[in-house]
Amino acid sequence: MKLSRFFSLTLGLLLISSTSTSAEILALINYESKPDQQVRREGIAIMDIDPESADFGKILMEIPLPADLVAHHIFFNRDRTKAYVTALGKSVLHVVDLTRFPYRLRAIDVPECQVGEDLVVSEDNRTWYLTCMGSSTVIMGDALIDKPIKTIRTTESAEATILYPHGIAIHNGIDRVLVTSTVKPDMSDQGDSVTVIEAGTGNVLSTHKIGSNPDSVKSAPIEIMFSPNADPPVVHITNMLEGTLWAGVWNPDSKAFSFHQIDNFEPRQQGMPLEMLYNRKGDRLFVTTAKPGFVNLYDNSNPKWPKFLKAIAAAAGAHHSLLSPDERYLFVQNSLLNLDGLSDGSITVIDLNTDKVLGSIDTLKAQGFNPNCIMLLPNHFRQGGLRTSLAVE
Repeated sequence: MKLSRFFSLTLGLLLISSTSTSAEILALINYESKPDQQVRREGIAIMDIDPESADFGKILMEIPLPADLVAHHIFFNRDRTKAYVTALGKSVLHVVDLTRFPYRLRAIDVPECQVGEDLVVSEDNRTWYLTCMGSSTVIMGDALIDKPIKTIRTTESAEATILYPHGIAIHNGIDRVLVTSTVKPDMSDQGDSVTVIEAGTGNVLSTHKIGSNPDSVKSAPIEIMFSPNADPPVVHITNMLEGTLWAGVWNPDSKAFSFHQIDNFEPRQQGMPLEMLYNRKGDRLFVTTAKPGFVNLYDNSNPKWPKFLKAIAAAAGAHHSLLSPDERYLFVQNSLLNLDGLSDGSITVIDLNTDKVLGSIDTLKAQGFNPNCIMLLPNHFRQGGLRTSLAVE
């Protein structure tokens, strides 16, 4: 307990001091041991990822996590006063109150949630929605007191199903939450749809097939994000198994979405598209593909039809990404669920002024760890579709 409080206090001091330090970009990186390690370990590393810093690639502190938690994603609420950590291994969601020092990791029991994946928070900061891939449910929670208030399940209608929910996006302006149907946790079955939920009530409204393959081949849409500033609203969707990028366009008259394919990664010899990221302006879209490991750049001036610009090599398992506050650097975390051949363990650093790879951060990789998610600390946060509760990762 004393050690935990020491780590929390240290993190608080880092947050305070970093605002006055010019040459550092601090990131939260949750990690786990690679499968070949004898002793399993999990934690959250606070790392300086600024290529111009003297401490580039150094872990400034670590916050230990339970070794059987399988911490997956980190999300912020709307005003960045809280951080939420989802878990694949336990029916629990952790929350950190970022306004209190020292920071404390508090567990929220979500017994009807198995394999917690993604989380979004409503625009009024009062409600969160958590996808549970293992129990085919979405949990609505009171974001003021952080307790579950409703479990959203499949309705009796065959046209409105929730199956293996993973990615989630919210747009309170149209009162809609969209959820992807990805895979059964043991990969024995796959999904191929996006489910539309009424945000205010949690009512399941409709389910739409996403993918161009025959019914026998499932597309497994994994992530879904609302494109910033799009009018009418547009979502982008990565189809993990089909290897395509799709869009969903809101029709204000019919109050429904229509879906179409934007891009196919196969001609570029890429597979398993995963995460998406937008710049602050919203006119650039970045999409990672895990196999063999790339980040794809798009001109997103027309969100209905983003235009592919180029692909930059990262490493096997290219997954989450983030932009530096000045949007000069793009950082790509290369690891997917500790899977063999898809978990390089490095973080690729790309200079977007030249679209060239500067190098990689191998700090965790060298210690036998795989990074699972990478986020900027709140004081470095910039709006624009980062993997947070804003406009969604």
